[in-house]
Order: sequence, then structure tokens, then C-alpha cells
Amino acid sequence: MDVILVFFGFTFMIAGIAGSFLPVIPGPPLSWVGLLLLSLTQAVPLSWWFLGTTLIIAIGVVGLDYVIPAMGTKKFGGSKAGMTGSVVGLLVAFIFPILGVFGIIVWPFLGALIGELLNKADKKTAVKAAFGSFIGFLSGTFLKFLIAIIFLGLYLSKVWEYKNAIFPYFY
Repeated sequence: MDVILVFFGFTFMIAGIAGSFLPVIPGPPLSWVGLLLLSLTQAVPLSWWFLGTTLIIAIGVVGLDYVIPAMGTKKFGGSKAGMTGSVVGLLVAFIFPILGVFGIIVWPFLGALIGELLNKADKKTAVKAAFGSFIGFLSGTFLKFLIAIIFLGLYLSKVWEYKNAIFPYFY
């Protein structure tokens, strides 16, 4: 049973990393579920303080993910249309990976720019607002990715530490 929990926990960790980039998937909370599944094994004694702290961090990062892009957009004079365009641009980057990894940077900016232009902003204001929306979006995405990677590191360190108890037939 422990091996199954470890497998599903790792699956949640990978989904959490993917969710750092995909706006419809809550990355850090999924990674936290991976930590929870690991703590449910009989082999790994994780404390409730650890789980509580990491849960608060995961929820806090999701909350900040809504605040940071809005702050970036507002600071540069943008609108909600620019933020929405940035998210649509990211979805386009994943659906049509024409530009590869570089597309994750280009498409959200273009989406924010188009969103601002559709919102009747002049070109100079639209570019400035799109840049702000894009910077806010990248900041939130980077923060989610960083937390998901840290959670993965914690997960892997615990699995490695208790590998003999988790996988008794292999060691």
C-alpha cells in the first residue's frame, strides 16, 4: 500500500509542477496533496506541523497568484482585458507549441497586448499595460513553480530517507 501512495504522491507532484504553468490547474495545492499522500504511508512519519505549514504556503501562493498579476497590470496602467489576454496567450502557447518553450513567453505578452488593444487603449498604453500584465503573470507563475519544485524536493528527500521502509523488497 505504501508503494501505491508514493506513486500517486509523485503523480500529484508532477501535476503540481504542470499546474504552475497551466492556469486551470492549481499547482502548489496539487503538490501539497502529494506530500499528504506521502504522510499517509506507514513508512514516512511526517508531522502535522509540516503538513499545516506547507498547506498554508500552498494556499497563500494561490492567493498571491491572483494578486500579483493585478498589481503588475495596475502599476503599468493596464486593465482586466490585458490580464485575460495574457492567460489566453498562455493557453495558446500550450495548445499550439509552435515556438516551443519561447512561446510561453511570447504568447502571454501578445495576448495581453491584444486584450488591451481590444479594450480601446492606444498603442503606447497597450504595450505598457501588456508588459505590466505579462510581468505580473510571469512573477506569479515563477512563484508557483518555485513552491512546486521545493515541495518536490521535500517529497523526494523523504522518499530517499525512508526508501528501505517504503520499498522493503528492493533493499
